[in-house]
Amino acid sequence: MATPSPKPIIDLTGVTKNFGSFQALKGIDAAIYEGEFFSLLGPSGCGKTTLLRMIAGFETPTDGSIVIAGQDMEGVPANRRPTNMVFQSYAIFPHLSVAENVGYGLKTRKMPKAEIAHEVEQALKMVDLGGLGDRAAHELSGGQRQRVALARALVMKPKVVLLDEPLSALDKKLRDQMQVELRQLQQKLGITFILVTHDQEEALTMSDRIAVMFEGRIAQLASPEELYRRPVDKRVASFIGVMNFLDAKASGRMNGHLALDIPALGSIELPTAQIPEGMDTQNLDSIGIRPEMLTILFDGSEPTEQVARGQVTGTAYYGDMTYYSVRLPGHTADVTISMRNTAGRSIVPPGSEVPVGWGADSIVLFQ
Repeated sequence: MATPSPKPIIDLTGVTKNFGSFQALKGIDAAIYEGEFFSLLGPSGCGKTTLLRMIAGFETPTDGSIVIAGQDMEGVPANRRPTNMVFQSYAIFPHLSVAENVGYGLKTRKMPKAEIAHEVEQALKMVDLGGLGDRAAHELSGGQRQRVALARALVMKPKVVLLDEPLSALDKKLRDQMQVELRQLQQKLGITFILVTHDQEEALTMSDRIAVMFEGRIAQLASPEELYRRPVDKRVASFIGVMNFLDAKASGRMNGHLALDIPALGSIELPTAQIPEGMDTQNLDSIGIRPEMLTILFDGSEPTEQVARGQVTGTAYYGDMTYYSVRLPGHTADVTISMRNTAGRSIVPPGSEVPVGWGADSIVLFQ
């Protein structure tokens, strides 16, 4: 299995893009490494697709530079770049067979027919479509069309595969399956994949690193775990999963700890190692805690580091999980608590008074 190399395959420096008076990208700096699965994640209009299209060569930066495999891409057209793109719509030719679709790019390169046939069959095997080259493209399912589009990109042997929301047209079950398959294929081939998506779960599941984008800028670039556990601000925290925000104030430091007063949970001493570098704790206004980091202590539950009291105001049953809305004293909004549904564990009805367990290591500080 391939592992990401510390050597950049793409360097983005000060990349800016203006469309008239609108600035779509505002000085993007990032290094994307050889062999990594890298995702551009953000809401619609944040600039992620524009950035992907500039890497591909379909758009030209207003300012800044894009270097791929050591070569500055200024003036290099899309068809001369070591990249290939899988589009959201797949862009498959319905009147051609599967093999003709996959081999289209090789044909334009005037490659001998026998060599094209060999390369096409190898690419189809990579995406589990071996032996289906003669099938008409219009006879394929959505998942098969997605695989054909991927095979068409891979057959050109690019250094970088660009994926523009390629799974968005699939139903949830097939999308989940294709996420796993794409990730496994990328790891097997060791090719750099860059994915554009607005789906947080998709990015967390598939990526080595994620760049979260808002309004033409990268708000945070980190591993999925770091983004989820230590978001740099409330906006990133809200976009990646669910985060409960609670009012908090710092009351001083002593013995390597920060004294925190959290009205909804109580007072606690937080290790200073948990404070983000450069944060002025005097301007602290809230803490964040994920739903799974709060625990309803059922009868017989082991006591946790800290316990607060709350009242269940609502439940949402998801089969494997139940999400509880719980009102805590000193907090005006309900918090969300997620609990796994285990054998013999009943659903707590609204109106119930419950003990809520939590730990200091799950606290995230925000200014």
